[in-house]
Amino acid sequence: MPKYAEKQETTQHQPKRLSKTPLEKGIHHGKKAISLTVRVGNYIRNIPIIAHFIRATLRFNDRMGNQFGAAITYFSFLSLIPILMLSFAIAGFILASNPDLLAKLINGIANSISDPTLANTLKNSVDTAIKQRTTVGLTGLAIALYSGVNWVSNLRQAILAQFHPVWVRNQEDNEKIYFKYFRDSISLIGLLLALVITLSLTSIAGSAQATIVKMLGLDGIEWLRPSWFLIGLAISISANYLLFLWLFWVLPRHQPERKALLKGTLMAAIGFEVIKYIMTMTLPRLANSPSGAAFGSVIGLMAFFYLFARLTLFCAAWIATADNNHKNTE
Repeated sequence: MPKYAEKQETTQHQPKRLSKTPLEKGIHHGKKAISLTVRVGNYIRNIPIIAHFIRATLRFNDRMGNQFGAAITYFSFLSLIPILMLSFAIAGFILASNPDLLAKLINGIANSISDPTLANTLKNSVDTAIKQRTTVGLTGLAIALYSGVNWVSNLRQAILAQFHPVWVRNQEDNEKIYFKYFRDSISLIGLLLALVITLSLTSIAGSAQATIVKMLGLDGIEWLRPSWFLIGLAISISANYLLFLWLFWVLPRHQPERKALLKGTLMAAIGFEVIKYIMTMTLPRLANSPSGAAFGSVIGLMAFFYLFARLTLFCAAWIATADNNHKNTE
């Protein structure tokens, strides 16, 4: 038999290839979908801003950003106690020099509380606070300085943990204790001044714009209202920018790359403005509920401190993982 005939006969006896089963088709389409998803994920991950965000998130988590944020929140809230003591002492000096104001305060307490026993207890507390205003003030001032200096030191260590290419214990522990406390006291004063300037500019921008518009006789022009809002927002963000520039540039005594510093500070300033807006919208609603009236201020303060700490540390990680800084550490 010719070879061609043998080949033809063999081919005729072979079974025909069946079409793919639904399972095989599903597996094939699944592999294609997975491959496409991986390619899309790699493409998105290689976008510069996404890659930077991933590096910053990894740095933030690797350097215990959540734990540092919780610690900063705790020490921030704890530092309020001596500040409140100092505030009560100042109020005591003011009330002691103004008997009429003191009488109005005591009468207001008596009229607002129906229980006479509780009213008398509060009256005695006010009298005791006024009599012991000097002791309370000096004690509060000393504790406030001590806790404030330690708070600044902890905040610096948390920021430096994000900044340093290799996370090691800072060498400033070898410094003399009095020099360290003196330098941290100067840093605390600088931070307080930055906070006062920031909050003052924000307050002026928010409350004075309506007065200025009315004084200029422009309150009837509707299209100016968005413009004034944007101007106030720009002033508030600028004040936030100065605060975070001080935190990232002056406080750590570490010089990051200039371009990354400016961009990270701007991101922190905008984020801080968003936090303030959320808090101003949330706290009044929280105070309307019975539980919110009792614990709303405490919860609000803790949430504010925690968001502020996380924002600060994440932006520090963002600055540290910018392209130039990232290349220098590799």
